[in-house]
Amino acid sequence: MSAALGFLAERRDELLTLTGQHVVLVLLSTLFAVALGLPLGIAMTRRAGLARVLLAAAGVCQTIPSLALFGFLIPVPFIGGIGARTGIVALVLYALLPILRNTYVGIRQVDPAVVEAATGMGMTPRQRLRLVELPLALPVILAGVRIATVVGVGTATIAAGVGAGGLGTYVFRGIATVDTRLILAGAIPSALLALLADGLLARVEKSRRPARAAAWLTAACLLALAVSLLAATPGSRRAVVVGSKNFTEQVILGEILAAHLEARGFPVVRQLNLGGALLCHQAVLSAEIDLYPEYTGTALTDILKRPVATDPGAVLRTVREDYSRIGLRVGAPLGFDNSYALAMRRADAESRRLRRISDLAPYASQIRVGLAGEFLEREDGMPGLVRTYGFRFGPPPVEMDLGLLYQALADARVDLVVGSTTDGLIDALGLVVLEDDRRYFPPYDAVIVSNEASLAAHPGLAQALANLEGRIDAATMRKLNYAVDGEHRPPTDVARAWILAKDKFGKPFE
Repeated sequence: MSAALGFLAERRDELLTLTGQHVVLVLLSTLFAVALGLPLGIAMTRRAGLARVLLAAAGVCQTIPSLALFGFLIPVPFIGGIGARTGIVALVLYALLPILRNTYVGIRQVDPAVVEAATGMGMTPRQRLRLVELPLALPVILAGVRIATVVGVGTATIAAGVGAGGLGTYVFRGIATVDTRLILAGAIPSALLALLADGLLARVEKSRRPARAAAWLTAACLLALAVSLLAATPGSRRAVVVGSKNFTEQVILGEILAAHLEARGFPVVRQLNLGGALLCHQAVLSAEIDLYPEYTGTALTDILKRPVATDPGAVLRTVREDYSRIGLRVGAPLGFDNSYALAMRRADAESRRLRRISDLAPYASQIRVGLAGEFLEREDGMPGLVRTYGFRFGPPPVEMDLGLLYQALADARVDLVVGSTTDGLIDALGLVVLEDDRRYFPPYDAVIVSNEASLAAHPGLAQALANLEGRIDAATMRKLNYAVDGEHRPPTDVARAWILAKDKFGKPFE
């Protein structure tokens, strides 16, 4: 516990920033949900058909897995994209059901005799609602808001996956680097926020004057939001938004790009841990981010849907030409090829004399494979691999986050994992990488993909990015990855340390 507290104290500035983002996400989404759900809930009490439709629609939203809902919203115009906007929209959809249902139930269960008495006193329907039904239903309505808020605190952690920020940033980063401290650094404050929100709303719900207490709480929330939004107002110069996918190497490269640009005077916003290739591609295409690190083989097969090719130069030319047609620029390779790697425990590989992927054929029906789900769907993934090598694995592949693959292999939960040749844990765990003897995988040279309009909007940005080309070889990338995965150093520190050091040619970054 003391170690965990020490870790939180060490990260207190970043922790406060992420906590503030988390609170803003929950407050905004809850306020919007109440503003939308309360009048709709009232309308439902007047029209039974409307109640069935709205409750069914809100129930469907609740059944969609949170990460999937965020993914569905990204391509939607106006309300989608990358960042807090998408997170808030998703959280509003999740909060609607308890607010709608409790508003409807609270008003419907008001004693009909009381409603009839109010009518007999000459009250209009509007007066009866305001003076009788809503005050009597308020405790039930507040209970719905309480449930929505607590659920929102937990669900907001998933919003970090689409660049919305918040405490989920630590959770995603911790999973990617297999660092329990980071996971707890996000999970513990999130749990405390949920308990605080639940306790505060319980006090409002049980107060002698719940309407007045709710009004004061709403005013305090609005004031806090106004202060937060004013403090977050950007300066006159637009920041460069750097993105990355959601695994260690990508986060490190994203931090290197960000630190490199900051050292040259560019204001930078980090949108790291965004997800897979398609998510990042959509984000840079729509200028939600300005640039991100990519791999040529991934761009060729996963984005452009081109057939697999093995010539690195030809692949790079094809990707550059096709990307230029849609307003994207692909830089020169950073200096390393990060191909897929089929890795096994050394003892297992040696006992079965496995050196090449083709050697797996006699054992494929018994081997348990661990991989990221993306590999099952990619053009350069599992379907093409089994066609090329002519065998099929027996047990269904175990899908998991990239950050957990090597831990699962070390714990003997799987027999083979689909990782990357630059993964730092391959050497650290003494694993054997099977040779791609039929040259199935295309080249995966690391490059920087940037939006042409963003480059034009930031004079000097293209040259600053070009300064990184050819600077990172495979050995260096493995060391950087191990510093995060094996030594549990923060990616930010690893990236800054590398930026301050000289590159392999002995040239400082000036």
